[in-house]
Amino acid sequence: MATLSPLLKQATPVLAERGEGVYLYDTAGRRHLDFTAGIGVTNTGHCHPRVVEAAREQVGTLIHGQYTTVMHEPLLRLVDALGEVLPDGLDSLFFLNSGSEAVEASIRLARHATGRQNIVVFHGSFHGRTMGAAALTTAGTKFRAGIGPLMPGAAIAPFPQAYRYGWSEEEATRFALRELDYLLVTASPASDTAAFVVEPVLGEGGYIPAPTAFLEGLRERADRHGILLIMDEVQTGFGRTGRFWGHEHSAARPDVLITAKGLASGFPLSAIAAPTALMEKARPGSQGGTYGGNAVACAAALATLQVIADEDLVGNSARQGARLNDGLRKVAADHPEIGDVRGLGLMQASEFTGPDGEPDAAAAARAHKAAAEHGLLLLTCGAYGNVVRMIPPLVVTEAQVDDALGLWARAVADAVG
Repeated sequence: MATLSPLLKQATPVLAERGEGVYLYDTAGRRHLDFTAGIGVTNTGHCHPRVVEAAREQVGTLIHGQYTTVMHEPLLRLVDALGEVLPDGLDSLFFLNSGSEAVEASIRLARHATGRQNIVVFHGSFHGRTMGAAALTTAGTKFRAGIGPLMPGAAIAPFPQAYRYGWSEEEATRFALRELDYLLVTASPASDTAAFVVEPVLGEGGYIPAPTAFLEGLRERADRHGILLIMDEVQTGFGRTGRFWGHEHSAARPDVLITAKGLASGFPLSAIAAPTALMEKARPGSQGGTYGGNAVACAAALATLQVIADEDLVGNSARQGARLNDGLRKVAADHPEIGDVRGLGLMQASEFTGPDGEPDAAAAARAHKAAAEHGLLLLTCGAYGNVVRMIPPLVVTEAQVDDALGLWARAVADAVG
């Protein structure tokens, strides 16, 4: 008899039977308000009818057209559609299956294009679990412990985590940029540094938005030193933060953009985008894969883009995200155990701390568990596991946000008394 690996721990006790919009239904018929969205994947909601129909139609004509063997129309149409939403100049795409794979591809490209080895990432980063991506991941030791030696050439600089440092955002940003400059003259010479890789909002690291001045400071330093700026938009892309791309909250523009999660509403698909002149510098044979650009996933991605545009899901993310943030702050005002509330769009978090300001993972775990008991599915994150995050589908309504806030208030009260 076979079983799942014992390391695969469920965040909630739900055995899901079906999904619809912002809800999951378990095998007992109970409805759960899903504010996990499959870790930021189902941006159009569970089983959006237009996505389902697009996938169903594609399954009946072509499931797998391996795209280095033959070409297929869904992939070509998706390239055109993404060209309408990608930042100016990022006109060349390479498709893969997962975020980790896309991160690995971006590293290959950066090293080939620059002839340099080092990659700079930032404390709290999550870029994946594969060996190269794990070397760039600092959201917690569980992602990198016991597998060394890790890929060489990864250098780590501070991320401006204002709440953690006890500083203003401006002070944290000045510190982080000053330390990055110091890194470039000590541990990772600018002349040996291929790329900065950054999330516009730290994901696993605690849902901490990058200050605009920080992203713009990275852009300025990248230009000054001939370093590529890679934006990891795996979780922040496709409207999640209230802009189509998370980096659009600043004036900084990437040289390479990584996308996955919300790209195909639950079908495995990821991509990197770069200017053609940059992508051409990748060496022959460095890009490929059996399942990348799968025809069904591409059809689902096309439908996803159409739904996002037609239903104004980016605008809804901004509006409902502001409502959610306001409600979370009101709950926090009644419970000093919540030390900080933060986020952009429908990417919101509450951080639990003790009287001395130290992380309180136990309180976060109790609140997370209580929320699930009340029918609200959430996730935790942060290096200490003391942050509870909310990532509802972008189709969420005012009434559903208010419902979730009511359940959250009850859960917090149950958790902290």
